[in-house]
Amino acid sequence: MASKTFLSKFFLSFYRSLRSNWPLLSLHRSSTKDHHRQQQQQLKPRLSDSIGGKSLVVVGVEGGLLRSSSTFCYFMLVALEAGSIPRGLLLLLLYPLLCCLTREAAIQVMALVSFVGIKEEKFRAGRAVLPKFFLEEMRSEWSEVLDEAKLKVMCVSQMPRVMIEGFLKEYLEVETVVARELKVFAGYYTGFMEEEEGAGYHDGVSLSEKMIMAAPHHLLSQCKLVRGAEKRKWRPVPPPRVAAGAFPNPLVFHDGRMAFLPTPSATLAMFLWLPFALPLLLLRFLIFLCLPYCISVPLGAATGMINRLVRLPSAGSSGGGRLYVCNHRTLLDPIYVSGALNRAVVAVTYSVSPVSEALSPIKTARLARDKEEDRRRMGRILGRGDDLVVCPEGTTCREPYLLRFSPLFAELAEEVVPVALEAWVTMFYGTTASGFKCLDPFYFLANPWPQYEVEFLPAVATGAMVREGRSSCEVANLVQGQIGAALGFRCTALTRKDKYMMLAGNDGVAVRHQKKKLQRS
Repeated sequence: MASKTFLSKFFLSFYRSLRSNWPLLSLHRSSTKDHHRQQQQQLKPRLSDSIGGKSLVVVGVEGGLLRSSSTFCYFMLVALEAGSIPRGLLLLLLYPLLCCLTREAAIQVMALVSFVGIKEEKFRAGRAVLPKFFLEEMRSEWSEVLDEAKLKVMCVSQMPRVMIEGFLKEYLEVETVVARELKVFAGYYTGFMEEEEGAGYHDGVSLSEKMIMAAPHHLLSQCKLVRGAEKRKWRPVPPPRVAAGAFPNPLVFHDGRMAFLPTPSATLAMFLWLPFALPLLLLRFLIFLCLPYCISVPLGAATGMINRLVRLPSAGSSGGGRLYVCNHRTLLDPIYVSGALNRAVVAVTYSVSPVSEALSPIKTARLARDKEEDRRRMGRILGRGDDLVVCPEGTTCREPYLLRFSPLFAELAEEVVPVALEAWVTMFYGTTASGFKCLDPFYFLANPWPQYEVEFLPAVATGAMVREGRSSCEVANLVQGQIGAALGFRCTALTRKDKYMMLAGNDGVAVRHQKKKLQRS
């Protein structure tokens, strides 16, 4: 009797596992017509209430909206970004076990490992980290479907709501999201998901399948069975479209250290790289800290650092007391400008960690965020004949956008030299909005092949423009436009405050007004 019970449970689990690997947009036949009719009666009222006069499209996130039905990489992002490196290592070690479990059981285990012990009010990965990877993994076909104003989209996901809702509502403007909640105890996630009516798998049928079967008949006629051969034809949204705003709200800001999608193989490669990354980043740091540029730059290139100087400053701009204005990619921007000039410069800082200032190979000057006091401090530096590097954006931006330039630099010198900077990483981002900022340069140097490109643009006679009656804001916008044109970046009116509002998990006001601020002209 016990053996029969075991065999029945085994075959039931095997059957559910096969069904879980079927695409979420598929239509499955139930065992009886009565079972179909009962499911439709249970779920059709909920769907009818949400249609609101528009055609309804029910989309399964995993394998439907996204190209792959695997959720491991997104739980790994939560484990690494909201948790820690050991938590991510534990999830990776459990991957062989996850492959042996049913889809529902695997998601339960991944949620437990990724979320247990994380404070609810401090969880930001769902809004600040995951959207970038979701957008890059979207099927290009759905970016066109979502542009249809007559369609109302309901997205169904097997991932917890805190992981997927921010992306769907803020970037795709999906009105209805069906997902499960995580249980919370004393303000901390327990890692267990709430058991809601209709959630998960019941009688071998997933929630997404029930929603689709409950849809009106004329919508069912538009659905088709997605087979493996067709899934291989699916293509991701091209990165330029992701960056250029091919969606209702463009991706301008995002946070997190991971610069790659942590699939099982990619995550394994990262953990195998870490023992080599630590001594390598220390070697690179000591090279640039202790040696002159004529020696440190070639030695840095020998360790895998790729540096490219597109253009030197124009004639007559090699003397002291010059003001260099650059966009802000990482904390190393002024160091690369100094290395390209092959002479020491002074960099102004706003909120850089004291540790970063102490370890900087160039001089730094802290600003007070008071316009008159900052003007006096920078004026004294230029008056001494020192070259000064400023980043008027006030904060870093990873995507191909330029934030609003503070106009103060236009009032400091007769001319400024715009500098266009671009940085690329393959494994770790060298910036953060919420982590330890003192570690930013070390994360950048820990990449196998970090790249930087420096281009000096023609000098701009800011003093003459101001005397002609042009405001300092107009001059700042002009310089911003020149750097943006050289890099192929879009100029925006977004500020440092907008960035931290978006990444702080507040009411999302900055997200709603983002489109209005993009591209002034």
